[in-house]
Amino acid sequence: MKAGIAVLEFFRNIGIDRIFGIPAGSVNVLFDGMNDYEDILPIITKHEGAAGYMAAGFAKYSGGPAVAIGSSGPGAMNLVTPAANAMREQLPVLFLTGSVPTSTVGMNASQELEAASVFAPVTKYSKLVGRGDELVKEIAKALEIAMSGVPGPVHIAMPLDVQMTDIDPSIIPVAVCPARIKADTAAAGQAARELKSRNAGLIFCGQGARGMVSEVMRLSELLGWPVVSTPVAKGLFKDAHPNFAGVYGFAGNESTGRLIQDGDFDTLLVIGSSLGETATSNYSTALAKDRFVIQFDRDETVFGRKYPADLPVLGDLTDTLPVVLRELKMLGTREKPVSVPYNPERLSPGAAYTTKNVVLKLQQLLPENTRYAVDITETEAYVIHDLSVLSPDAFDINVHFGAMGSGLSVGMAAKMADPERPTVIITGDGCFHMHGMEILTAKEYGVPVLFIVMNNARLGLVYHGHSLQFKRAHKTFSTQPMNFTKMAEALEIPAARVESMEDLNGETISKLMSTDGPALLEIVLTDDNPPPMGDRVKFLAGFAE
Repeated sequence: MKAGIAVLEFFRNIGIDRIFGIPAGSVNVLFDGMNDYEDILPIITKHEGAAGYMAAGFAKYSGGPAVAIGSSGPGAMNLVTPAANAMREQLPVLFLTGSVPTSTVGMNASQELEAASVFAPVTKYSKLVGRGDELVKEIAKALEIAMSGVPGPVHIAMPLDVQMTDIDPSIIPVAVCPARIKADTAAAGQAARELKSRNAGLIFCGQGARGMVSEVMRLSELLGWPVVSTPVAKGLFKDAHPNFAGVYGFAGNESTGRLIQDGDFDTLLVIGSSLGETATSNYSTALAKDRFVIQFDRDETVFGRKYPADLPVLGDLTDTLPVVLRELKMLGTREKPVSVPYNPERLSPGAAYTTKNVVLKLQQLLPENTRYAVDITETEAYVIHDLSVLSPDAFDINVHFGAMGSGLSVGMAAKMADPERPTVIITGDGCFHMHGMEILTAKEYGVPVLFIVMNNARLGLVYHGHSLQFKRAHKTFSTQPMNFTKMAEALEIPAARVESMEDLNGETISKLMSTDGPALLEIVLTDDNPPPMGDRVKFLAGFAE
């Protein structure tokens, strides 16, 4: 059996049923082999970058590892950005790249690249495999590393001759055994006792709290402390819960900012947040000032990175939070009411044709359990600031390392991983120009997701950022107007074009959401109001002073 085919056999053994990528000469062994592995589907994208982001999205919403593949040289380079994002989001993605035959290394072979070194800074493990009998073992080792401890991406470079080498099939692993982080249960118990002794506090949650929302809210109810989320955790906590106090950081709620700035809390309990720039409103000192900081995380490198961690608790939240809840119960803790200055009422759209009113009306018209994949666009700020959380895990928002256009791929992958849930992608014309042809991938694979393109014929976030910082914006930030509806129709994809609030109606949305493949809703709107970016507005405007 060829070593490349042994890789497919291994994938079958561990339940990997799809590979995202683009075929090329240096990876042809695997793509040809998939003719004989009908239970492993190649998802052929239009760009390797999209394939990498799809693999990351699939890992996030399927709960397991995912695989992206690219050619040697340019294909590998196109996967580096998604790998860096997977590292930031702690997602177990295996990046496979082809490589020139070992006999031609250093001879200026076509598309030669020392990819292992390129991927090393943005992965947990990166290696060029030099022998056929080592290939499947190294891939199994890489996946084990990807899934162990703090999850993250890994990379294996596969020379073409290594893939072609005949090997003994008996060496193919049948499983991977990732290692869990050893939870510091003693620190968790100490945290519970500390929490019990404190007068008042605030629970600050990042996306690491995904899957542990009920435990977080139970903790909030026992302590009588409000819960605040970061922008990337938008969607984890329902606004209607009386203990939820809104979003802090980029595009966060004004009342939440006042709560953190002026609230009489002596303790800050951080759960699953690395306390990065967008989460902390540009590293605001008000967050932890004069407060005892208890931080729960599975990544020990986040402790004390920017803010002090008076009591760090290392471990997966599934191990540490139950310890805290049990200890509080043993200490006789009873539920306490909490009063937070946050209005959980769902906003209603006004009559004016503005971005805010459009996103509010869209949520009114779409199913309540819709999942929104939000691209890197000015509309993202309105989603964070104004939309309500109506169902669990409602939003995928990546403000800390998402590339323009990445939301398109993540939304498609989320639908593949969770096919029963209505899924909508909110993107902009600038993002769509980068990765918009992935809508054709959605058509080819029958992925019924609605692409909503906010078309203002300019790079909106850049325009507003320059307007705030420099009081002007270069004319080239505006782009050639394009009719995305006609483009979709040329691809035989259902589409509709909205140019007023009246055009945005239930009949149009229902028709687009009922297709058995992708559909596109183009919203032509130029809104000169600065997006509600919170303190980011002051941050940018301050540079002009």
